[in-house]
Amino acid sequence: MNFAEVRFWEYLLVGLGVLVIARFSIALARPTVLRVFDKLALLTLGLSLLVCMSWVTFLIFLVVAVGTYFGLAWIISYHARHASKYLLLLIPLQLLPLFYTKYANFVGNYVLGFNLELLARVTIPVGISFYTFQKIAFVVDTLAFKHPMPRFLDYMNFAGFFPQIVAGPIERRADLLAQMEAFRFRWLPENLNAGASWIALGFFFKCCLADNLNLLFKRSSETNPFLVWLANILFGLRIYYDFAGYSLIAVGLARCLGIKLTLNFLSPYCSTSMVEFWHRWHVTLSQWFRDYVYVPLGGNRVRFWALNIMIVFVVSGLWHGAGWNFVLWGFLHGAFLIANRLSTRLSVPRPIAWGLTMVASFFAWLCFYETNNQALWTKLKLLLTPDAYRSSALKEALASYDGGDRFTLGCMLILAVATLIAEWLSVRRRNEPYHYLRHPVALMILVIFTVLLAPGKSNGFIYFAF
Repeated sequence: MNFAEVRFWEYLLVGLGVLVIARFSIALARPTVLRVFDKLALLTLGLSLLVCMSWVTFLIFLVVAVGTYFGLAWIISYHARHASKYLLLLIPLQLLPLFYTKYANFVGNYVLGFNLELLARVTIPVGISFYTFQKIAFVVDTLAFKHPMPRFLDYMNFAGFFPQIVAGPIERRADLLAQMEAFRFRWLPENLNAGASWIALGFFFKCCLADNLNLLFKRSSETNPFLVWLANILFGLRIYYDFAGYSLIAVGLARCLGIKLTLNFLSPYCSTSMVEFWHRWHVTLSQWFRDYVYVPLGGNRVRFWALNIMIVFVVSGLWHGAGWNFVLWGFLHGAFLIANRLSTRLSVPRPIAWGLTMVASFFAWLCFYETNNQALWTKLKLLLTPDAYRSSALKEALASYDGGDRFTLGCMLILAVATLIAEWLSVRRRNEPYHYLRHPVALMILVIFTVLLAPGKSNGFIYFAF
């Protein structure tokens, strides 16, 4: 669901209006059924919004969600003693739609060289990576901790909660299912106030920062290292504020409904190490890979822990996209993290540690946006060539933007840096990401910036492609 589209909010308000009227009528006639009505209404609202977005996404979600529930119920009912063996059957079936729609073209045409046009035409359903991983975690957690099967209605609300279904956070059974089992529509002032603050901050991140940074982003240069670094910085800021913006709006919508979702971003650009960066960037995905890939491989308890880290990050790269550039992105982050852990005994001043972390993370973003392998390799070599950083190249980079664009670029970078400083103060002084940005006065200013500076044309959320 594209929160940046007016259409979404129109559908949501209409759906909530119908829901409130129906709930009021039922409360007068049969108040004892309100508990079931609330859960059924929440599921209906979520599925209706999903249908309005895409029929294909809706149908594939139903296949994965319903297949997961009854597949797990079958294992528990008839094969509980050998459940781990049947996981080897159920999990591949869960992954099958994801693999076909997202990876069949890459594996068939680029790895195996089949050159099949049919595979190239496959459309990736929005959110399939997110809700597939959430269902896998549900299956593993249920069997590992011997949890009982929830009621189907509660499970479907857990699986299809509309604020987070298409781009996370990837919620776990222990965190979200219990809230769905106790769900009631209660419009509490404290929830509405907290939710509104997260939504306002999310829109500022998305519509003011991310969308404007995207308009300034250029990827054409293969000969000027300063322009490549500028593109890396703009893309790195854009992808953060875009994805974090979506996540914050999701948190806000859920809070208005009385549901607490996990904060998926904890101000990652305040990190002073790559280990800390991955504790703050896309938190629920990092935790998913840690618990379901890294730990089962042996984690850091074995001698080949470095290989385990590399496997996790290469797989994480492939999760983000089917392409060699994403594999390289994962490899680089794996190498950065291994180097970080091997150097833990070194005492590095915090500003230098922060600078090294930022250089590494923004360097790797090149592999995220440059999908042409030849151009990617050329740019990587360029960035690592000291002789390329000549004064003439810097003058050429400055001249590539005219006066108006330079002014706009400077203003947006100043605004982004000011936002990062506020995030840094929130983390270091209050240990609470975004604390100062959610202050009522700050929120009023951010809303004004969003209204005045948001581009007329809305861009889709970047992580819908993953």
